[in-house]
Amino acid sequence: MNNQFFNNCCVLSLSQRFYCHYLSTLNDSQEKILYLVFPKLINTLESNVSIANKSVVKLENSFVSIDDKSSNLNYINKFDKKNKGSIKKEDILDIKKKKNKLQKKNRKNINLDNEELFLNNNSNIILNEDNLNSDLIKAPKLNKNRKKSKIKQDLIEQSNILNNLDNFSGSSKEIIINSPLTIQELSYKLSIPEAEIITYLFLKGISVTINQVVDISIASDVALHYEFVILNDDLLFNSESLSQQEPLISVDENFFKRPPIITILGHVDHGKTTLLDTILQTHLVKEEQGGITQSITSYEVDYLYDLNLYKLIFLDTPGHEAFSSMRIRGTQVTDIILLVVAADDGLKPQTIESIKYILDQDLTYIVVINKIDKPSADIIKVKEELAEYNILDEKWGGDAMIVEVSGLKNQNIDLLLSNLCLLSDIQDLKANPNQLATGIILEAYLDQQRGPIATIVVQNGTLEIGDFIIAGNFYGKVKVMFNSKNNSITKAGPSSVIQILGFSHVPNAGICFQIINDKKIVKQYTNNKVINEIMNSSLNTLNNRVMLDSDNNNFISKKVNLILKTDTQGSSEAIINAFNKISQEKVQINILSISLGNISNTDIELAIASNSLIIGFNVNISSAIRNSAKQLSITLSSFHVIYDLLDYVTNCMLDLVDPEYDKVMIGKAVVQTVFSVNKGVVAGCLVNNGKLTKNSHISVYRNNAIVYNGVLNSLKRMKDDVNEVLEGNECGVMSYDYSLWKTNDIIEVYELYEKNKVL
Repeated sequence: MNNQFFNNCCVLSLSQRFYCHYLSTLNDSQEKILYLVFPKLINTLESNVSIANKSVVKLENSFVSIDDKSSNLNYINKFDKKNKGSIKKEDILDIKKKKNKLQKKNRKNINLDNEELFLNNNSNIILNEDNLNSDLIKAPKLNKNRKKSKIKQDLIEQSNILNNLDNFSGSSKEIIINSPLTIQELSYKLSIPEAEIITYLFLKGISVTINQVVDISIASDVALHYEFVILNDDLLFNSESLSQQEPLISVDENFFKRPPIITILGHVDHGKTTLLDTILQTHLVKEEQGGITQSITSYEVDYLYDLNLYKLIFLDTPGHEAFSSMRIRGTQVTDIILLVVAADDGLKPQTIESIKYILDQDLTYIVVINKIDKPSADIIKVKEELAEYNILDEKWGGDAMIVEVSGLKNQNIDLLLSNLCLLSDIQDLKANPNQLATGIILEAYLDQQRGPIATIVVQNGTLEIGDFIIAGNFYGKVKVMFNSKNNSITKAGPSSVIQILGFSHVPNAGICFQIINDKKIVKQYTNNKVINEIMNSSLNTLNNRVMLDSDNNNFISKKVNLILKTDTQGSSEAIINAFNKISQEKVQINILSISLGNISNTDIELAIASNSLIIGFNVNISSAIRNSAKQLSITLSSFHVIYDLLDYVTNCMLDLVDPEYDKVMIGKAVVQTVFSVNKGVVAGCLVNNGKLTKNSHISVYRNNAIVYNGVLNSLKRMKDDVNEVLEGNECGVMSYDYSLWKTNDIIEVYELYEKNKVL
């Protein structure tokens, strides 16, 4: 409503709520209309304005028309109190209907916000020339009746859900389901209420709750039931799944050159660690359990290039498929990728995975073709395979830098290091060492003597002893720092990969950290609940998912209960990822507890109560714990190589799988007569194909339908017991648990051969 209109038209004074609309201006000099929608009581209507012709005030059922050509007109129109009750009910209902129609019609052209403000908060004010300014309208008041407000809010939410369903029905119903998910997550993904999904599954004989995790097959069945199209999806790298926040890097002109961080990627057994041994002149390969890398480690090397001394920081990552999280963390902090490919083996699954990381994140890289000294090396074939992924050698007209080396024979290592220094100069890597440190936690574990230890990468700033550090829900004060050579240091600048002591709990690997100089902020973290979100998410998905037996559509009731103890958080992630890839259609893995550190008496007690297996990975088991487990008949195993651990768990699952057999038919006979003896009923048969053997399995057919499956317990030739009867001979057949033989029954005899158990 505009103030100018009221000044030109009339002044209103109301004792109760009214609703006012300025409908139209036919002629500014002749006519203005003020429309009052259903006023409860009008006390005074005055006009102090010179009106050329007339003004009309519509009071729903009555019109007051003012005709006067004089310049100053004062009219008073008062309602008689006695007439307030004279309005009939029919008129009131008619008025309400008209009011609702008019409100709906005019809402398109009226500012709804102003209407609500005016209606809700100015029902009892007196409207005059002083308070007609819209700026003086009061802000909305809180609804005092919370109960009514809550009911109204629930109705609105239900209405929104129905609207979403209506809107969704006309949209493209395509969905990607590539992992197990909870009913709540499935509901959100399909935009279908949880109760409806639970009801649908219940009618199919699957009882679930809102937080229950269902397998891909069940989730896909629900989606198909609601006419969704399920699309295939390649799992691509997404760094956001591991990092919940980005490091804070301040803008400052005081930047200095920093060393490059070089991450080595590649398939297992392609010579990554051997290459590092040659560069560092060490013997790392001999120290690795099982000859494979199972943790992310850092190394420093100084190299003289173009009369300048360069410091290069190397990160060695595992090549086994289970350690994908470690490889992803390596790519989060890297400046240059070294993609190692064996010349005699070519591109393998983890090589292709690494190529996806590189291309998706647009990372700077060098392809290292290793093992060129082997007689079976085929460099041309490797380059052709790389070209299929748009990695083309510079010599072939592409832009990829490919270096052919032999880590074992020390061939072209200097050329590789020179190219790394050159790429470092081209990138012009800089950081500000004068600000508070920020970076990423690569790895974390619990040391029994020293407490939580974190391996971190300082990406910017300088970290010092005594700094307060925060990472996600975890905090601490830096007490001790060690460099890659395990030497104690007091400061760590940009590109440093160090170990620190001081966290209150073991932090999550893969999250960012920052240094805080305000103790008050740090204290706010002391009351926070310590949560390992990444680990719990994967563990809950593994343990709580609902799966069906593919053969008979029954729930999987067989489970292997595990208590897992590992050395580092990265090892725990790798083992859980590997467990998720093991088929669980027949037996499911159920991890009751997973934690860092050595096996304790608490683990023994939990194993007794839950009938669980205890598995340790790269942890020490004391003689007291071993003796205790032996006395209590608890299965306790320890492993140092992830292959061995996975094989052990797989074998434990196979032991619970019911045996399956292949039927091999060996003979067929026809029943010619039936007679009874003391022990039961005998079928006199003629063997017309193959042979019949005692204690073999038989199937009895009558009119092409099976009437009995069992065992041939007794076989006689004439009056003698025999073990087999050949084709063309007559014999007597008896099964102890079957006596309903009839003439012309067909007996098929077969032997069972047990199949190899599979999951």
